Amino acid sequence: MSNAGARLVLASGSPRRRQLLETIGLRFVAIPPDIDETPRPDEDPRGYVERLAREKAEAVRASPDDVVVAADTTVAFAGHILGKPVDAADARRMLLLLSDQTHDVHTGVAVRAGGRTATRVVTTFVTMVTISESDIAWYVGIGEPLDKAGGYALQGAGGLLVRSVEGSSSNVVGLPLAELAELLAAAGWPLDRLRLDPPG
Repeated sequence: MSNAGARLVLASGSPRRRQLLETIGLRFVAIPPDIDETPRPDEDPRGYVERLAREKAEAVRASPDDVVVAADTTVAFAGHILGKPVDAADARRMLLLLSDQTHDVHTGVAVRAGGRTATRVVTTFVTMVTISESDIAWYVGIGEPLDKAGGYALQGAGGLLVRSVEGSSSNVVGLPLAELAELLAAAGWPLDRLRLDPPG
């Protein structure tokens, strides 16, 4: 099968996921999906992100020749999903909860190609420093936590709050690149079949 005329479609409106694909030189078109991201009753974090990744990949309109990539990331602590804070007080609550603790970051990744959708869940373990009340006030004050799962961004100022990362760092940002490449290759789309620009 030739890739002439085919596109790589990122089913996401996330600037972080776009930046990750741009960093490795992939050309793509981004189409944000329109789905309900509410967790189901008693849904575990890994099942939640895998379901949403699949639903996102299958929700966007793409031609049969296109390959669609989708992902969903959540922070989990003690088995509970920590989504995006609803306000500053909720961000403060999450950061106090994660302070001096290790939590899980799960990303579900989906690749839709040739009429099939394959998924994988990648987990990274993140350990936070002891976060003082003054640090929380500063961090919440700059506004960064308010649109981030778990109330922090590893790739931003929130990196100051992270002591260690065990596993994929790009997974914490929102798209585990090594596992994405494996899914693409398994679907018949190794990186050398996709149009690439020099990373930079």
